[in-house]
Amino acid sequence: MKKIVVFFLLFPTLFFAQEIALLKYNGGGDWYANPTSLPNLIKFCNQTINTKIKAKPATVMPDSPDLFNYPFLHMTGHGNVVFSESDVKNLEDYLKSGGFLHIDDNYGMDQYIRKEIKKLFPNDVLTEIPASHIIFQKPNSFPSGLPKIHEHDGKRAQAFGIFIKNRLVLLYTYESDLGDGWEDEEVNNDPFEVRQKALKMGANIINYIFTN
Repeated sequence: MKKIVVFFLLFPTLFFAQEIALLKYNGGGDWYANPTSLPNLIKFCNQTINTKIKAKPATVMPDSPDLFNYPFLHMTGHGNVVFSESDVKNLEDYLKSGGFLHIDDNYGMDQYIRKEIKKLFPNDVLTEIPASHIIFQKPNSFPSGLPKIHEHDGKRAQAFGIFIKNRLVLLYTYESDLGDGWEDEEVNNDPFEVRQKALKMGANIINYIFTN
């Protein structure tokens, strides 16, 4: 019960200083990929949607009690992911208590992460989020849903989710590479328009977690 109370006290508004975190998972995948992406997203959100997020994101393990200090967890990488039993229990409690996990496949994670999501939610189906969902509407409009940032296999970008009582608690972005679009310009040499598209979608995600 104490964890639930803490969440409602920490997450009610955009206007109090917050801190978000990168999830450091086990399994051998490069959880540390895209080191400039979250700082750039934070800067963009603080400048454009009036958030007050600390400039430097934290790094947290999935079984750490510190997980509950962060309203938003970001997870990325190209390779293997393994959640232990303690990871699963802690992440379950976190998400059911009001937390939010964004998993951004950096191309190569998909075959591993789906089975780990199933560990977290064995009785729920990872479902595609329709373009009509509010996360694609505010504060920036994406009428076709999740934008495509980088091309890999000619597949369309898809956003999948797990919902608890109609609230999106886990967002899995696939074949999009949002995090690459958030990186410093010289990392991927993306045009300004592409980076802006990625950052605006990221701002929608951040806005969603603080307002729903």
